[in-house]
Amino acid sequence: MRLSLGIVSVFGGSLPGPDSPVYREAYTLGRLLAEAGYTVATGGYSGTMEAASRGAAEAGAHVIGVTTNRFDNWGEGGLGVNPWVKEEIKLPTLRERLFHLVNFCDAAVSLRGGIGTLSEVTFMWSLLQTREIEQKPLVLLGKEWQDVLTRFYGGGEYIKPVHMQLWQCVQTPEEAVAALDGAA
Repeated sequence: MRLSLGIVSVFGGSLPGPDSPVYREAYTLGRLLAEAGYTVATGGYSGTMEAASRGAAEAGAHVIGVTTNRFDNWGEGGLGVNPWVKEEIKLPTLRERLFHLVNFCDAAVSLRGGIGTLSEVTFMWSLLQTREIEQKPLVLLGKEWQDVLTRFYGGGEYIKPVHMQLWQCVQTPEEAVAALDGAA
């Protein structure tokens, strides 16, 4: 059964600019998700969040930006929601934003990113492991994810093999959408 018309949270970093390969990859992912009929949710700010939002919006999808009051005074002038977001959900704390992004979606796809992106992936993985949230696809885009999470596995010393199956690593945006389309 397909995840048709569900919400897909896209995790990613705020730093990549429009000329970077990962920004273009995020744009393609957003566009492909929209073309497949998904609603796209991101953290709502710049970088790959903006790129996925833009790709989805330009392809006609509804785009949700989950932001936080915490970033209103971040840096010089604070962070602003990217212009491709059609619906902003603004939460008081970073913790609430993180929980909302992993809980209210039907699936998640993570691009490479920074500390926040790593937090989103590991938080969702932990909630899936403990069954605190319903089982849903967690798709990780890029070989780096396989490398990082396999290190934590430690040959089964730290993580049970069954819990390594709670996420799927893919190499292209096309493979990410195919993984969602094949999700039960």
